[in-house]
Amino acid sequence: MANCDETESAPMRVSKSIGGSRRSSFLAVHLSLLIATFPLPGMAQQESCVTCHQALEGRLSAPVKEMEADVHAKRGLGCSGCHGGDPTRIGMDAMDPRAGYLGAPKPAEVPAFCGRCHSDPAYMRRYNPRMPTDQLAEYKTSVHGQRLARGDTKVATCTSCHGVHPVRAVTDPRSPVYATNIPETCGRCHADPAYMKGYEIPTDQLSKYKQSVHGEALLQQGNRLAPACNGCHGNHGAVPPGVESIANVCAQCHSATRDLFVKSPHKVPFDKLGLPECSTCHGNHEVARPTDEMIGTGPQAFCTRCHEPGSKGLAAAQAMRASLEALKSRLGEAQALVSQAANAGVEMSDARLTLQEAQTRLIQARNVIHSFSPKQVESVTAEGLKFAEKGVAAGKAGLAEVRFRRRGLSIALVILVGTAILLFLKVREMERQRMGPHP
Repeated sequence: MANCDETESAPMRVSKSIGGSRRSSFLAVHLSLLIATFPLPGMAQQESCVTCHQALEGRLSAPVKEMEADVHAKRGLGCSGCHGGDPTRIGMDAMDPRAGYLGAPKPAEVPAFCGRCHSDPAYMRRYNPRMPTDQLAEYKTSVHGQRLARGDTKVATCTSCHGVHPVRAVTDPRSPVYATNIPETCGRCHADPAYMKGYEIPTDQLSKYKQSVHGEALLQQGNRLAPACNGCHGNHGAVPPGVESIANVCAQCHSATRDLFVKSPHKVPFDKLGLPECSTCHGNHEVARPTDEMIGTGPQAFCTRCHEPGSKGLAAAQAMRASLEALKSRLGEAQALVSQAANAGVEMSDARLTLQEAQTRLIQARNVIHSFSPKQVESVTAEGLKFAEKGVAAGKAGLAEVRFRRRGLSIALVILVGTAILLFLKVREMERQRMGPHP
């Protein structure tokens, strides 16, 4: 429903319509009001807000059309459910403040406005018992909520993210807060340098996220389990993760990695230096797909950023990288042999299962890198090498079988050709005998 002053000007707008549309619009409004009061047979009774606004033009009629997709409307809640008033009255009388009309809330009033229902467990249980009712309380703890309390009305409120007319269900792919839409929704403000001017925070988070491994998984592959902005910052209680909480934020998905790091020799110095754990090496919004080149002493290695040449830390990094490379090399050799034998027609399914075990150990070793213990990494790669050796042996055995088959085929082919030649000669001899001697 529009604000009171906006609705009062509606007849004026109608009267200024071009030509005959002026009189027809005026009549349409009054006809709608008449129908609302005395509905035709078979016509469902509806709020006078709808019957009036759907006969108007432009932005005054838009909410009626848009509400068809609104999650509240689908639950049977009408205009008066949010805006108040008496929808059984006709015309402007329906918007009488004495009848509880509230109108459209100001930006600073939106959280409490929505919270009238969404913070009431008894009321919300009637529609969705599983929906949380602490959103308003969480919002007040967020950076947005704290700034709004101090008078900053540029910050996001409920309608900034969820929309209005319509408010779509979170599970609706068209909703601004659907998993794959969240980065762009947050980016409407946070990627706009002009809008964010004065807040002294970067505005390149969205562009970096799109290039990250998380952004690739969510936006390109459609994996809705991949983290977006709210996965790390929170939803209604959005705050940037602090240095001491980053590891726990990442541990929502990467718990095994966090557990290894906590027991590693890096934990204490990171705490003393005030370094954020995961993001120090992996970054935050631009988290790149990790590679083996990140460990060791190469040009892309992160270890050289802190550890000096000849230090124990760099020696440990070199040892861990060497363990990985040894397993990768032997596994690659085994895969090539097995593939060659399989392509030649030898059954190699058992060998492929063995190679999968070796590949699993390689993945585990890359994770164990976060222990920063060469012994732990080597213990995992040693298991992988055992499976890789079995794969090499199976591949060589398969190729030996191929050679055996080829030798047998060659011998059989020689015998067949020889037999064919002898049969040919025998037939010729029999023909000569049948024909007798030449005169």
